[in-house]
Amino acid sequence: MRLTDEHTAFRTSVRAFVESEINPRADEWEAAGIFPAHELFPKAAALGLLGLEYDEEFGGEGADHSFQMVAAEELGRCDSGGVSMAIGVQSMMSTPSLARFGTPELKRAYLAPALAGEAVTSIAVTEPDTGSDVARLRTRATRDGDDWVITGRKTYITNGTQADWICLLARTSDEGGHRGMSQIIVPTGSPGFSVAKRLDKLGNRSSDTAELVLDEVRVPVSNTIGEIGRGFQQQMAQFVIERMFAAYSTVGSCDRALERTRAYIAEREVFGQPLATKQYVTFRLAELQARVDLLRSHNAAVCEAHLAGEDIIRGASVAKLTAGRLVREVADTCIQFYGGMGYMEETWTARFLRDTRLGSIGGGADEVMLQVLARLDGMPA
Repeated sequence: MRLTDEHTAFRTSVRAFVESEINPRADEWEAAGIFPAHELFPKAAALGLLGLEYDEEFGGEGADHSFQMVAAEELGRCDSGGVSMAIGVQSMMSTPSLARFGTPELKRAYLAPALAGEAVTSIAVTEPDTGSDVARLRTRATRDGDDWVITGRKTYITNGTQADWICLLARTSDEGGHRGMSQIIVPTGSPGFSVAKRLDKLGNRSSDTAELVLDEVRVPVSNTIGEIGRGFQQQMAQFVIERMFAAYSTVGSCDRALERTRAYIAEREVFGQPLATKQYVTFRLAELQARVDLLRSHNAAVCEAHLAGEDIIRGASVAKLTAGRLVREVADTCIQFYGGMGYMEETWTARFLRDTRLGSIGGGADEVMLQVLARLDGMPA
């Protein structure tokens, strides 16, 4: 895939946004355990970051997926992984199903404000006893006339305390397993909706993550995204895009971490010589950069396949698995080469190590990616 001058100009504008609007306040937001999404998101929307691939009729940019890849790479360069993750949730996790399957009325009411940054959104799938096994979820929406009455709990919900609406996956029939689920837009101001608690995480601390309670929350059946009973399938398609955001942004975060580490070892002296004179150190960084380059190439190939309308489940699974494992190695190596200073909270390496560990857990754990790939290879898993 060859990127154009338009892609390059867009990359420059996103990088400037990260360096001017996010990185200078990253320490402040990390200490607070939250960032002001309603303040930042309109600025992100002004660049088109919240609706790159969506219809211009609803405030989108009408661009193709390659621009989303560029944006995600640059967001990966944020000094606070929680902020880039929150933007990713809004642009590539909570809104794709609505943009693809929602009615025009639903898009005008909920998608348009989200793309403008006027509304903060979230995706609500995981439950306290249901993680990667989505087919076991219990949150139920029971029809009462023209309304759904929803009861259940959701956890590990990014943007959970600031969201104006959530894209909820709930059971809407008695069919078991993956059947009988629907995606429903639930405004968080609805009676019976509450935040049980904000969760205290190891990393990505600037991102508010919450456990949510729905106690007979009533919303119109017209808030259903797409066809009733097809929510699981729609969510699985949405997960594929989410996994590519993780892989795209990992390229950016690894690039920046390796750049910073190369600059540091050129200055740090060990036994009277710069650390960069040690062959093992330079070879290790070169090896990791080569693997980042391979991930970038793979991501571009998956992006191109997606643009061609091809099934990218395998490519996205490979990308997600590779990205989660690679960034862990990069983070560990960078902190090792920084030595004792790298272990200090005042050094970027400490936060980077904590933030990036989520890559092999969230959005489909490594083991789930391996299960998907094993099944595609015709093996029992």
